[in-house]
Amino acid sequence: MKLTLKHLSTLLVTSFFVFGLAACSEGPAETTGEKLDDMVTDAGNAVEDACEDVKEGVKAKDKNC
Repeated sequence: MKLTLKHLSTLLVTSFFVFGLAACSEGPAETTGEKLDDMVTDAGNAVEDACEDVKEGVKAKDKNC
């Protein structure tokens, strides 16, 4: 079979939609990713809170981190 530009573009578009639909499914990887996002957000908030506490302790003018 001769692979023409039309066949190649059709294959690429079809693959794009198939993989796009597969990425939308809720599975263990999605759940793990959400948990990881939550952990990183919580860690970032804890670091910011600690920074603000230190700045309060040393009576810094700028207390935002």
